[in-house]
Amino acid sequence: MKQTRPAPDIWLLICIVALLAIGIIMVYSAGSVLAFHDYGDSFYFVKRQLLFAGLGLAAMFVTANVDYRVWRKYAKPILIACFIMLIAVLIPGIGVVRGGARSWLGIGSFGIQPSEFMKLGMILFLAHWLSKEPGKIKTFTTGLLPPLGLIGLAFGIIMLQPDLGTGTVMMGASMLIIFTAGARMKHLLLLALGGAAGFAALIAAAPYRLKRITAFLDPWSDPLGAGYQIIQSLYAIGPGGLAGLGLGMSRQKYSYVPEPQTDFIFSILAEELGFIGGLIVLLLFLVLVWRGMRVAMTVPDPFGSLLGVGIIGMVAVQVIINIGVVIGLMPVTGITLPLISYGGSSLTLMLTALGILLNLSRYAR
Repeated sequence: MKQTRPAPDIWLLICIVALLAIGIIMVYSAGSVLAFHDYGDSFYFVKRQLLFAGLGLAAMFVTANVDYRVWRKYAKPILIACFIMLIAVLIPGIGVVRGGARSWLGIGSFGIQPSEFMKLGMILFLAHWLSKEPGKIKTFTTGLLPPLGLIGLAFGIIMLQPDLGTGTVMMGASMLIIFTAGARMKHLLLLALGGAAGFAALIAAAPYRLKRITAFLDPWSDPLGAGYQIIQSLYAIGPGGLAGLGLGMSRQKYSYVPEPQTDFIFSILAEELGFIGGLIVLLLFLVLVWRGMRVAMTVPDPFGSLLGVGIIGMVAVQVIINIGVVIGLMPVTGITLPLISYGGSSLTLMLTALGILLNLSRYAR
């Protein structure tokens, strides 16, 4: 008699579907004014979001039903393909420039963002690599440096686009995998000091990044320039109060908050749905991260455990940075809110990754 596989974690699935549904509603509400102004169609953004959500859910269904151990065989080819796409983006005539960054491959309004693929590709490969010889990571030169060099190479290529936000999320999730794999704390502390120095150098090397830092510290020092986004975001959140102004009633989406359907969608959500609405979204993310970490800790093999940590780490790092930016606790980095913000590659890849996490939950004890 054939043994029936356990169902995936129901709480994980509920959180994913609930956040996706909230995201679709908020993409319409937050982006309708800009969509009508730019494209003559208030439904422009939400129609595309529904398309990408459909593609992502189909991909999630597939990955949720494919044994996660299968990905181990394809980890290396997937990573190589991600590197090829990253390099192709930098070639004039192939890479597409949007928002001042050469981060896209595609034709016209349809495109993919290879750096989003790299986040998942790097997680898959590191989980495969570091689970082969679990104790090796404790040695600095032969265990820790090689994966760090690979991560640094990917981060460097992403920075050539430039895309600091996506690179930071990939780096954060990757370092969480390395920590979980058993790297020595003293090695990580030394690397953290070096990383902080390198991060400071990256900021100093680009004037616009330095302006974002100074704007984060004092947005009113340049209210119409670098501090504009943070100020307008706070102007949206403040009037929301406890229950919000009501769905669709945002005032800041009328060309005050730039691109309200993407990076700053949470500020519009807080304005329309208030503290209660924002808290519900944060609690859904908290439950998602909790259940994901529970899966990662109870899956029966090191590869699955590291893979789960990487996927849920990618979600957690992205949420922390996005919310931190929106409420003025972090400099503006251009990171979307997972499952909520408008996006093609980011939404589809996030649902694909969460499908793998759902499959892992079938095997968790």
